[in-house]
Amino acid sequence: MEDSTAHNTERERPVPLSLWVPCFVLIYRAVAGTGTANDDWWKGLDVAVRFAQSARKRGAGTLVRSAPVMFLSDFRKEFYEVVLNQRVLLLVASDVDALCACKILQALFQCDHVQYTLVPVSGWQELETAFLEHKDQFQYFILINCGANIDLLEVLQPEEDIVFFVCDTHRPINVVNIYNEPQVKLLVKQDDDLEIPTYDDIFRDDEEDSGNESDGSEPSGKRQRFEEEIVERTMKRRQRREWEARRQEILFDYEQYEYHGTSSAMMMFDLAWIMSKDLNDMLWWAIVGLTDQWVHDKITQMKYVTDIGALQRHVSRHNHRNGDEENSLSIDCMRIAFEYDSASLKLWSVQGQKKLQEFFADMGMKDLRVQTFSIHFGFKNKFLASDVVYAASSLMENTEKDESGTDNFIKALDSLSRSNLDKLHQGLELAKKQLCAIQRTVASCICTNLIISQGPFLYCYLMEGTPDVKLFSRPVSLCLLSKYLLKSFICSTRNKRCKLLPMVMAAPMDVEQGTVIMVGVPPQTESSDKKNFFGRAFEKAAENTNSRTLHNHFDMSIIELKMEDRSKFLDALISLLS
Repeated sequence: MEDSTAHNTERERPVPLSLWVPCFVLIYRAVAGTGTANDDWWKGLDVAVRFAQSARKRGAGTLVRSAPVMFLSDFRKEFYEVVLNQRVLLLVASDVDALCACKILQALFQCDHVQYTLVPVSGWQELETAFLEHKDQFQYFILINCGANIDLLEVLQPEEDIVFFVCDTHRPINVVNIYNEPQVKLLVKQDDDLEIPTYDDIFRDDEEDSGNESDGSEPSGKRQRFEEEIVERTMKRRQRREWEARRQEILFDYEQYEYHGTSSAMMMFDLAWIMSKDLNDMLWWAIVGLTDQWVHDKITQMKYVTDIGALQRHVSRHNHRNGDEENSLSIDCMRIAFEYDSASLKLWSVQGQKKLQEFFADMGMKDLRVQTFSIHFGFKNKFLASDVVYAASSLMENTEKDESGTDNFIKALDSLSRSNLDKLHQGLELAKKQLCAIQRTVASCICTNLIISQGPFLYCYLMEGTPDVKLFSRPVSLCLLSKYLLKSFICSTRNKRCKLLPMVMAAPMDVEQGTVIMVGVPPQTESSDKKNFFGRAFEKAAENTNSRTLHNHFDMSIIELKMEDRSKFLDALISLLS
């Protein structure tokens, strides 16, 4: 009732022009690139009006025009102490790094008796549904590996007292989230190279249309003054057009590539360390979260080496602090070295199997060595971080049993605890089957020439009836297959140009609904910065062809597409990238 009274007193207050700026942004987004589409224009206008109405309720301070940009600098004071005595909702994405960050945060909350509710979300639709179901029960929402790369206030339309804490590795971060400090709090490592546009380059407080224009019905005074006003208005309009053109160019440069920042699990571990509450289990979860980024090719080798060095210092400190074998962490450099070079061995062929024996003789080669960690549970159980990543991923995307995504999420979350080794072993068995299926599928695709050069990219489609095709209807599994297939193809082809191309891969998703899942993988070169341009390209190709697509995944380079629209969508993608 108090909120309702406050809203009534605000109702007659006009919306400041500065709040209409993001509305114009929304209208621009709705029609950009279409040229026609009146329906899209009115839809964008409707969204903009609703945004302005909600902005009026929130007040004039939604967008913050100040430097530096709105990232939390003190996680303990600005985040943890704020939610310490509150009920919070955790919205956690379905990836291993998010699971590990969630485990660390759960341990901290249990230590300080913080009440929370956990809801797993696998895409934007589930995120919006979960928010709508719980928005009346919670004031504070914590989003892990979701929410940073969209305008949260536009999508969720929250009340003005709701606060989002976003710890998300997805980049680039939406610019409205960055300058929306009162309601969107970003838990981001500021050492990351974010290259965020300045406020004045993106938003403009322009009052040229605020009421100074003459309608011609009254004399304007001296003729010279009237001419000066016309010249001034013309100059302002010209400056506005130039600013808009520059703004579009800046936004395009900022948003065209998708990439990943520092592991969310590492961010949560840093919080625990700052508060002197870091335990060995938390450190292990941070290691697994970082390893997830490495296994799934989300970060560069330089980024991985830098972050693994930071964790190594914590490992040394923890092992020195309590040296019992029950909790010790140790370094292992051999396993990742083998996995890293498996593509070049061509293990799908008979000749590759022979080369494997030669590889074992050269295991000490320093240029193939990549550092990783293992953990000991007592004297019997020893696990590599990469094995735990594969196990948890396989549990989350288990297709052997007809269980809900939430059930699979909880099993994967439980597998990270030492008290649930049976679930971890179950995940390891599933991971073995997944990796064997990937090896067979890579061999089949290369030997039967299923990989086609489409000009600007390589393309491969898994037909219905292909062995293990059901497994690859899941996004993480399909991305993992695409990564290994592209690396293996590069090692087997003699075409130098193909070695520099990215790959688009598709597989049947739901036969009854006639949908396919499609992923885009950036080029696998040694100098690759792991930035993916397929997200924006997919959006543009869908717009140009009116293809029925669903952009529901937090990774924009993963989409769902109607089977009959696949050909025209690919044609548009080829034309767009040529």
